[in-house]
Amino acid sequence: MMTVNEVSKLTGVSIRTLQYYDKIGLLKPAGYTESGYRLYDDTALEMLQQILLFKELEFSLKEIKEILSRPDFDRKKALEQQITLLTMKKEHLENLIGFAREIQIVGGKIMDFSVFDTKKMDAYAKQAKEKWGSTEEYKEFEQKSQNRGKEEEQAIVKEFMEIFAEFGKLRDMGAESAEAQNQVKKLQDYITDNFYHCSEEILFSLGQMYAGGGEFTDNVDKAGGKGTAEFTAEAIRVYCRR
Repeated sequence: MMTVNEVSKLTGVSIRTLQYYDKIGLLKPAGYTESGYRLYDDTALEMLQQILLFKELEFSLKEIKEILSRPDFDRKKALEQQITLLTMKKEHLENLIGFAREIQIVGGKIMDFSVFDTKKMDAYAKQAKEKWGSTEEYKEFEQKSQNRGKEEEQAIVKEFMEIFAEFGKLRDMGAESAEAQNQVKKLQDYITDNFYHCSEEILFSLGQMYAGGGEFTDNVDKAGGKGTAEFTAEAIRVYCRR
């Protein structure tokens, strides 16, 4: 655990800014000292890294909060897109530097403005924002979760992961078994009751995400044992084809 002062020194983010992030619900501390000072663990620091990366890409704090609060936020995929955007930004800056040096050499007589064109970068950023941004599902999730306390949220997440633990116990029965299909229905109903309306289209997409590698796959396999994510995805595919 690190104090707010230690985090500020490590990251360069001011204490006042960290306090503001806590106030608006963007970055909550992991706990507090007996004196009431904020404490941050590794998970909170990873979240801060995501916030700073999105800020570098000129996302607003409101947009960042919406993105990081989404129940289907995939840190690995977000990082890949962040790297792409930052690389495009780097190339754009390098082109501008080269152009400025050329003007310096020839005396400012270059009538070429193509180097200022950011259409490609802007289009990619727009696409990324649309992917990460607010959806009807997110709005419903936000509405359902706004009055929940921390303990209630933790209980919901625990129950959610227990569903995957149950999937893990059904692997030997096959994805088409009645037991596995009933478990898919249980998963769909749980998402609808606690997060957002889980249509079969959304359910199918979630199944692909569970088995797509990265953080989601790791978490599902951790709950139900290795191979649970792929089994869950296959059971969902069977369920949605019926």
